[in-house]
Amino acid sequence: MVAVPRVSMSSRFLAMGAVLAAAIAVAACSREASGPRAPSAVTVTTRTVQPVAWSDTVQALGTARARESVELTAKVSEIVEQVHFESGQQVRAGQPLVTLRGEAQEAALREAQAAYEEAEQQLRRLEGLAAQQLVSRQTLDTQRATRDAAAARVRQMQSDIRDRHVRAPFDGVLGIRRISPGALLTPSTVIATLDDISRMYVDFQVPETALAAMVPGARVVATAAAWPDREFSGVVETVDARVDPETRAVTVRAVFDNPERLLRPGMLLQVHLFRPERQALVVPEIAVTQMGRDSYVYRVDAEDRVQQVPVRTGVRRDGQVEIVEGLAAGDRIVVHGTGKVRPGMKVAEAQAGAPAAARD
Repeated sequence: MVAVPRVSMSSRFLAMGAVLAAAIAVAACSREASGPRAPSAVTVTTRTVQPVAWSDTVQALGTARARESVELTAKVSEIVEQVHFESGQQVRAGQPLVTLRGEAQEAALREAQAAYEEAEQQLRRLEGLAAQQLVSRQTLDTQRATRDAAAARVRQMQSDIRDRHVRAPFDGVLGIRRISPGALLTPSTVIATLDDISRMYVDFQVPETALAAMVPGARVVATAAAWPDREFSGVVETVDARVDPETRAVTVRAVFDNPERLLRPGMLLQVHLFRPERQALVVPEIAVTQMGRDSYVYRVDAEDRVQQVPVRTGVRRDGQVEIVEGLAAGDRIVVHGTGKVRPGMKVAEAQAGAPAAARD
C-alpha cells in the first residue's frame, strides 16, 4: 500500500485565506482601473422665469360709514304728540317722523295772519288817499312798515309750527326708535338715527410710501367678518389732503355700492387696493429659500448644474412672489426639490407622474 500524506486543518484554512486575499486584491485593482464612480443627477422640478402681468396690492383696515348719516333731534322742547315711524323703517326725504304739540303756536299764527290782513287793507286805503294827496308820504311809509312787520310775524309763526314736525332730511333707514308719545322732547334728545346705506364710504389709512397708488378711481376690494364668503368692490373716491405727521399715514376714502344693504355703518373691513397692472418676474414662493434676512433661488445653468443666486423679493400674493433683483427673463430655476440640491450639483427634470419622493 502507498501511504497518503495527511493535511492538517490549519493548513487548509491558511490556503483558503490566501485565495480570498488574492481575490480582494484583484477586485481592488479592478476598481482603481475603472476610476471613481460619477454621482447621479438629483431629480427636481424646474420652471423658466418669464414676465407676467402683475398687480400690487395695498392692505389696510377700514371702517364703513354711511354716505349720509344723522342723529335726528328736534329744534324745540315740546311734548311728543305722534310718532309716525317704526324702528328699522325705510323712509323718503321729507316724510313726517314726529309731531310735537303746537296748539299755542297755531293760535298765535291765526292772530298774526289776522293782523297782517288788517295791515294790508289799511295800506291799500292809504295808497288810495295818497294818490289824491290826502295823506302824507310819511304816513304811507309807516303803514307799509306795519304791514311788512305783520307779514314777518306770520312767517315766524309758520316756522315755529314747522319746527314741531320732524321730517326725514334724506332717503335712508331709521335706527331704533328712542322716544314715545307723551314724552318731553328736547333738542338734546335723540329721536333715532337715519343712515343712507345705498352707498357706503370706507375710510382707511395707508402709509405715505403708498400715496402714489392712491388715485381716484383705483379699484378696491373689501371683506367683512360678517360675510366671510363675500367680496365687496369699490373705488377710491377721495384722498385726504394731509398726511398725519405722527403716523406718516394718509386717510383714503373709497365708495362702495350697497344694493343688498349688507354693509352697515361702523363695520370693520379688510381692504385690498390694487395698483395699476405692470409686467414683473414672478416665481412660486416655494422656490425661494430664506437664510436669515437673505433670500436665494437655485438657478439651473446650461449644463444642468445649480447655482445659488441671491434675490430681492417684492410683493407676495396667492403663493407667488415678485423677484425684483437677481433673476432675468429666461432663467431656469428649481421649484420643487430645493431642499435636496447644493451649489454645483447636477439636476434632472422630474418626469410627469413621478413619485412625490422625487420632489421635496
